[in-house]
Amino acid sequence: MPEKRPDEPFTRLDVHEAKQMIDEQDVQVIDSREPHEHAEGHVPGSIQIQHMATLAQADKIARDKPVLFICKSGQRSAVAAEFAAALGITDIYNVDGGHDAWHTAGYPLDTGM
Repeated sequence: MPEKRPDEPFTRLDVHEAKQMIDEQDVQVIDSREPHEHAEGHVPGSIQIQHMATLAQADKIARDKPVLFICKSGQRSAVAAEFAAALGITDIYNVDGGHDAWHTAGYPLDTGM
């Protein structure tokens, strides 16, 4: 079940909840990892914005749909989600477990940029 903690501006999702949102809704998925990590395997349809570039690339972040941030394990994506919140974006989610959990669950990954 999605978890909204009072001290965080985002909602936490596990990979199964994230997959369901991706399959059932119009969402944006942002891979907060390094470009080479993204190229090695990422959630299909995701765009790559390194977590520390979130503010600099704010124009690429959707404001009209939910935004899911994912990294390798959930740490860098949480930072990126915090940055997105600082920009005034409110419909934001962090995927706990990141690509590691996504892969373990057997969900598809695309490669390349």
